[in-house]
Amino acid sequence: MVGSGRHGAALGATLAGMTTDYLTRAELRRSGLTRRSIQDAVRSGALIHVRRDRYLTVEADDMYVRAVRVGGRLTCLSLLGALGVFVLENRALHVHIDPRGSRLRDPADRRRRLRLAAAEISLHWSALLEPVGQACTVSVVDAAAHAIRCQPPRAAVATLDSLLNRGLLTRFDLRRIFAALPARFAVLEHLVDPRAESGPETFVRLLARSLGCEIALQVRFDGIGRVDLVLDGWLVVECDSKEFHSDWAQQARDRERDAALAALGYTSLRFTAAMIMYRPDDVLAALRGLLAAHRTH
Repeated sequence: MVGSGRHGAALGATLAGMTTDYLTRAELRRSGLTRRSIQDAVRSGALIHVRRDRYLTVEADDMYVRAVRVGGRLTCLSLLGALGVFVLENRALHVHIDPRGSRLRDPADRRRRLRLAAAEISLHWSALLEPVGQACTVSVVDAAAHAIRCQPPRAAVATLDSLLNRGLLTRFDLRRIFAALPARFAVLEHLVDPRAESGPETFVRLLARSLGCEIALQVRFDGIGRVDLVLDGWLVVECDSKEFHSDWAQQARDRERDAALAALGYTSLRFTAAMIMYRPDDVLAALRGLLAAHRTH
């Protein structure tokens, strides 16, 4: 509840749409609020006193609140996952901290100092490529740069594929990111392909590349539809984008597609997302065995 009267109206105008930026006490005062009305807004729940001189509206996303309370901004896998971008897995709160930052606090309590050993949190200390003022998050460009450092190479490429596929990054952004990263990451830039429509698809593409396959992506067959990958011109590989099995109706449609592809002389191989992401050696062995058997005939 914002309140009533002149101060309530001032607070309502100040908070309108303010769910991704924080405000300082000075800004609240300049908007017409008094010290007392700020305190009342915090007590009523209209404002969250996140940390010293940092206020957010109650509608702000909880991850934003927790990141600002620590003393920084949401970034990396936490931000990208919230945007629907592929990340391999994430259990931590990823927070960017200014290199000059200090007085880090527990994400659940602004009165307690941060104890990294007791919190699932990952801190990113770096200068930003794109300053963001009082935003509760870094830019997508900086989140991508952090995610490259935070994940294994295949997962990093899959994240970048997802960002480009969704239009959240451009090739120009990609060049800026890799120009700012240590040289050891440069090889990953040339592996990015925005045609990939899921993280598992990227994983399989990279595994197939390591086998020296000829790879075609997102191939369309008349009367059948589009398939994820075709290897060496004959092996169709389909990648389940979900970690768990699809329903029976979908499985029946998949079998019909496999039969239609077989009638055209193609062999189909399907992998679940869990197998692709967590048992890549088994996927690689299956691809290697099937390709080798075909090449000997």
